Amino acid sequence: MWRGARGGARGCRRATAAAGRLTARLLLLQLFLLLLLQAPAAAQPSKRFLRSAVPRESSLKIVGSVVFPVKVYVKLNHNSPRILCLTNRLRNLELIDPKFHWTGPGGGLSSENSSVEISPIGTLILSNFKLSGVYTCSIFYKLAAMQPDKNLLIKYLIYAYSDPNAYYEFTAQYHGAHCNSYHNVYFEKTLVQILNKLVEELSCEVALIKAECHHVKMQRGGLQNEIFFTFSVDSLNREDRLCQESACDAPHRLNKAKHLIERFFKQQVEIGRQSSEQLPEIYYIEGTLQMVRVDRCYPGYGIDALAHPDCPECCVACSPGSYNPSNGIHCLRCDTSLTYGATKC
Repeated sequence: MWRGARGGARGCRRATAAAGRLTARLLLLQLFLLLLLQAPAAAQPSKRFLRSAVPRESSLKIVGSVVFPVKVYVKLNHNSPRILCLTNRLRNLELIDPKFHWTGPGGGLSSENSSVEISPIGTLILSNFKLSGVYTCSIFYKLAAMQPDKNLLIKYLIYAYSDPNAYYEFTAQYHGAHCNSYHNVYFEKTLVQILNKLVEELSCEVALIKAECHHVKMQRGGLQNEIFFTFSVDSLNREDRLCQESACDAPHRLNKAKHLIERFFKQQVEIGRQSSEQLPEIYYIEGTLQMVRVDRCYPGYGIDALAHPDCPECCVACSPGSYNPSNGIHCLRCDTSLTYGATKC
């Protein structure tokens, strides 16, 4: 009995020691990853990543037509160009006692509205633009003092647009513990936490899409366990003091985050090569990191180069008869949709 007990105790000690070594390797890997975050590459971004939120006053002037509505594209939450209540022909004539009346999707327009400016000669400027639709100007005028009034109706289709909102999707493979091991789950959570720590100063976020463990048959070898990670990297809307003063350059921040993540995986390979220690149970497999850029539009907006050849890569407000319910890149057909920028059918 004593020998059996002693043998059992030895077995328990060996199992405990093995588990301890595995846990130690995981902790060592976690420490190694955390040390990477202190490298100069993860320094805080400077103010050069920011740009002014207030656009320069546009000197562009848009002239209308009585033959067809003129399309105008205004960046979302920015000011429109100067939209004239004139045609090319009228611009070259002297008009006596001209009167102008503008209407928009919500009814009559007046300079009493803080987002609307109408000059004495009928020029329209829309501030902080959001409301896409048909804007109409009626002009009443005389060509001679003794002649009766003439009237023209000039229509514009004014669309709000934005630049595509992109994010990056990464895939990477790690040599893993047994596929049923809780160590893999622990590592998945730790890796996502570390990647988020890496990009948080850029106001970006890493989200795990999926993590799957598979048995992989190696060439001229046996089976090994591999974890296939898929995760996204997206920029967030910054709300700190700097970003209240000026617009944050989301594409620049996102591109910086992409480079930090690529360097992070490259450094894992470099440090693993330089280390004399045995590789941990879970480690990155060199050369498996892949990245794709995914474009998307805000709900109610879509890209359509045929319908909008003057803004072919813009996310333009969906026209009536179409909608975009989510973050896709195209407006979908919907015969019952009667508004611009619809998100529901």
